[in-house]
Amino acid sequence: MLNSVLGTKVGMTQLFDKNGDVIPVTVVDINNWFVTQIKLSNKDGYNAVQVGLLRNRFRGQNFSPLWLKAKKDHFLNLKEVRSEDVQSFAPGQPLELTALSIQEGDVVAVTGTSRGLGFQGVVKRWNFRGGPAAHGSKFHRRPGTSGCLRTQGEIIKGKKFPGHTGAEQVTVKGLKIVRIDRDTGCVFIKGAIPGKKDSLVTLQK
Repeated sequence: MLNSVLGTKVGMTQLFDKNGDVIPVTVVDINNWFVTQIKLSNKDGYNAVQVGLLRNRFRGQNFSPLWLKAKKDHFLNLKEVRSEDVQSFAPGQPLELTALSIQEGDVVAVTGTSRGLGFQGVVKRWNFRGGPAAHGSKFHRRPGTSGCLRTQGEIIKGKKFPGHTGAEQVTVKGLKIVRIDRDTGCVFIKGAIPGKKDSLVTLQK
């Protein structure tokens, strides 16, 4: 079984528990993943399973061995998942829920790429307070002094400045799996996870 689960973020919705309380959940689609290669320790130096996400135009078709000869043409993403139990997998095998180690009620850590926000100032990027908003002030959303009391105005390494915001790898821990829909192949995770719609996420116990 694989300890890490790869999927694509569908979006957020809500479920109701037995008491009628609302639970905000994020839906992760774990369908259309196929085993594309097996890594062995005696050949590659480690044991792992390489899996690929099938492109939209090939979904619903029967698997063809030709897909493995041109992986980039048929698979959108190729990822490796470390596993010591590689003997139970074979190239071309679709990943099913029975091959994954997650169950309802498990607590997982979700890793994804946060949304890119472009170039932002220090107020939005680093949560600076900013200056007075009065008309006489000339210090509204500026970063302020950067090389004060330093030799020849030297700027300290790591100083917070405006720049590109987001698009970073983020891991959120302690998220609970509320439901696993085996008919649709979707996992419902309580709370929000990093990334935008259709972005790649990794679930790990």
